[in-house]
Amino acid sequence: MKETLKATIQEAAQYLTEHGMKDPEVAIVLGSGLNGYADRIEDPIVIDYADIPNFTVGNSQGHRGQLVYGTHMGKKVILMAGRYHFYEGHSMWKTTFPTRVMIEMGIKRLIITNAAGCINTRFKVGQLMAISDHINLCGDNPLIADNIEDYGPRFPDMTYTYNPELRHKLIADAAKEGIEMAEGVYVMMSGPSFETPAEIRFLSKVGGDAVGMSTVPEAIVANQAKLEIIGITLLANMAAGVLDKPLSGADVNEASEKAAGEFSKVVDIAIGIDRESAESEYEKQRAKYKVEEN
Repeated sequence: MKETLKATIQEAAQYLTEHGMKDPEVAIVLGSGLNGYADRIEDPIVIDYADIPNFTVGNSQGHRGQLVYGTHMGKKVILMAGRYHFYEGHSMWKTTFPTRVMIEMGIKRLIITNAAGCINTRFKVGQLMAISDHINLCGDNPLIADNIEDYGPRFPDMTYTYNPELRHKLIADAAKEGIEMAEGVYVMMSGPSFETPAEIRFLSKVGGDAVGMSTVPEAIVANQAKLEIIGITLLANMAAGVLDKPLSGADVNEASEKAAGEFSKVVDIAIGIDRESAESEYEKQRAKYKVEEN
């Protein structure tokens, strides 16, 4: 079974390589309402999901359903302009299939973006949040079933899923550009219904700062493959019950349009961060914290 699954991944990766998408360094998953970032790529190669072997065509609004490859920030990048969602009825295997394909193609860093509801009342609608950790409450896991050892261990450690060095450098560099990022825990629910006020109160008590219907599956398989992972959430609206108003998908598109400029700058920063400088900056911050603590 697992050899068949691996063969489907390799078939898709080979197709993309033969069509010019060679040796991508950074992959970016663009969330709801954020697909416009794909237009920044230089000399793009654009392939519809429908044309890629073993890919599935998603049906979520605000998602183009295309892979876009080209050069940006001095790196070879590949973007998912539209993702698969678990709530569309895909298995977890299908939901994470594009991520597996990009892993097969050799990516080193995965930047996962999403638009989500804000739970933490200290954060603001329209603000960008760097994901420090996640809580998986969707009821499934993409690593269930046969494990493909070439993509990582059966029981991967999840302690540092969202690379702390890169995250702290991202927040610091964004601040230099006048962008105040939040930092917090992302909770995945299955959707597609929005959460109830009671669920949001529960999520707040267990440590959630934002809630959405994506990101966690991709992060799990990318972490298993030991990629550098940066998670960026657009806080598109306040979650159910935080404000006395009903929720709407239109809120996401409106917030995305307003945040487009800051979002683009932050993703640019995430692409361009050098790992060694990030590690050095992180050690300085840790040393400073220890001094202040003493």
